Amino acid sequence: MAKKAVIYSCTECGAQATKWLGRCPDCNAWNSYAQEDAPAPAAAHPSAMSAIAAPTPITQVGTDHAPRVSTNIDSLDRVLGGGLVLGAVTLVGGEPGIGKSTLLLQVAEELARNGVVLYVSGEESPTQIALRARRLGTMNDRIQLFTETSIDRILAEVEKLRPAALIVDSIQTVHTSANASMPGSVGQVRDSAGVLMSAAKRLSLPVFLIGHITKEGTIAGPKTLEHIVDTVLYFEGEKFQNYRVVRAYKNRFGPVNEVAIFEMHDDGLEEVANPSAALISQRSQAPGSAILAAVEGTRPLLIEVQALVSPTHFPSPRRMAMGIDANRVSLLLAVLERKGGGATFAQHDIYVNLAGGLQIDEPALDLGVVAAVLSSQRNLPVAHDLALFGEVGLLGEIRSVSQPDLRAREAAALGFRRLIVPQSNAAEIRADLDVLPVRRVEDIAAILFA
Repeated sequence: MAKKAVIYSCTECGAQATKWLGRCPDCNAWNSYAQEDAPAPAAAHPSAMSAIAAPTPITQVGTDHAPRVSTNIDSLDRVLGGGLVLGAVTLVGGEPGIGKSTLLLQVAEELARNGVVLYVSGEESPTQIALRARRLGTMNDRIQLFTETSIDRILAEVEKLRPAALIVDSIQTVHTSANASMPGSVGQVRDSAGVLMSAAKRLSLPVFLIGHITKEGTIAGPKTLEHIVDTVLYFEGEKFQNYRVVRAYKNRFGPVNEVAIFEMHDDGLEEVANPSAALISQRSQAPGSAILAAVEGTRPLLIEVQALVSPTHFPSPRRMAMGIDANRVSLLLAVLERKGGGATFAQHDIYVNLAGGLQIDEPALDLGVVAAVLSSQRNLPVAHDLALFGEVGLLGEIRSVSQPDLRAREAAALGFRRLIVPQSNAAEIRADLDVLPVRRVEDIAAILFA
């Protein structure tokens, strides 16, 4: 009897090898290789060869916009680039209990206006899903529950029902007969997603896939899973806070890094109509608080940056950051010590936090961190009507950022009257407020505490 052929695939980048490797030579990830059965070679059918499309000049390709299907949830439509595209596959990832199934049940309720929505669950029983739907108020005869893990049976039901949308919860629990590996393995996740992608394109069917995430915060399974799908959405936020953020990390039909902010209630997720007002509604007047004008995708957000500078009792002071890259905070502290006019933090613990549980990673955040740290160190509050944004360079210069007028208009709309900006951005601002341009980091303190 011939020995069964096996291969080893990297769960991070999808690279394959004929033997197990401790470190992936392509992406340098450690202990990422997993065993799977080698696929049987498929013989090319003559009729299949003749069906291959011939090359087409790009000038003859139609450029009509793909039709969109609204989810009737404005924030989610914004993240998706204007709504669902027929045939698009959307992967939704997030921590357990963050609200993925809750959101997609609400989406199913809205999409059920257009026809039947097939909700496939490989993790929960119909009773559990129905209990959640009754709590959310999404009981609808057009939402069909199907507890199945076989891709073949799921597609057979799709062919019979021809639903308006398909939701699979989750991609790690389903399996295809074309692969003999266990459900959740590298090969099964990749092949199952590929089969669903082909069916979505063939039937013009919007498909939502719920994905588990690893302890590092990335979607479990091979990295090729994110390359297969059209859109990747991450559900972010603290489970013990009310706010949830849906962020687009990949979108073939719209902008990336677009965000939607929801508030979790007993009866489901509710859109936050004015995120900036909600995020700074509990802002503090104490020293160590500064208001940053950020932009996520195309949406301006005002966020409170908090800092606490406290004397340390240990040889090595602590540096902690929540919602911000800790390495970036350490870099800014080094710039302040060298270029900030005598500020020293060698004998201080420093803690920085973005209020509201958000995770922001854009250069304009730098000036907000600097202002909050200086305010806490000097025990002087930042003026209530002052906001700021800007990138801080290693040499202490304040560098320009994108969309300055959009940030300024959001600050003016919420009652701020003064705005500290990079000098190179000052001429671009048309909003009705006092613009205070700065060129170097040592000029910040004089304006903040004038």
